Amino acid sequence: MAERAPRWVTSDRLTVLGFSAQFAAGMSYALSRYDRRFLLLAITCVALNWLGDSMDGTLARVRHQQRPRYGFYVDHIVDILGATALMCGLGLSGFVHWQIAIAILVGFLLLAGESYLATYTLSRFELSQGIFGPTEIRILLIIGTLALVRSPYATIFGHRMMLFDVGGTIAAACMFLTTVVLAVKHTVQLYREEPLA
Repeated sequence: MAERAPRWVTSDRLTVLGFSAQFAAGMSYALSRYDRRFLLLAITCVALNWLGDSMDGTLARVRHQQRPRYGFYVDHIVDILGATALMCGLGLSGFVHWQIAIAILVGFLLLAGESYLATYTLSRFELSQGIFGPTEIRILLIIGTLALVRSPYATIFGHRMMLFDVGGTIAAACMFLTTVVLAVKHTVQLYREEPLA
């Protein structure tokens, strides 16, 4: 796709598309409180966010137009702002308790912060952790949103719970745990690489 993209499609425009779509997804989730059909718009926006976010760097590499520091900074500040907009929208949707939405956001920010620090200190950036990366998370979000269109509830061990409360709690817990594991791992690695004289 990147090799066949027309010249008017640039990395910066794809970044803007990705951010705008994520912001619009947050707005769509918020509006779905009043009309569940906005969930379908949210799914479309998540897909457009994936397109813009995954293609901007690829296009720059294909065209040999990489700007490593600019690209890294812009891509990740956009991720932080976009994730905040998305979680605020989910929190306002009524399909997840706002405390869970905030926990997801905090978990994401902690994991992102650890990743950025590891990039600086270890000169190694890891986009995915285990089997989960941005693409897999978007797929899960789309599947969950499609389930919301049918019903916002799930029955677990005989208890009726909000579907996104369950998924959000699991996601937040996984991000918190992953942050702790990576922080310990990278601290030990750096301690060994820089021993006291």
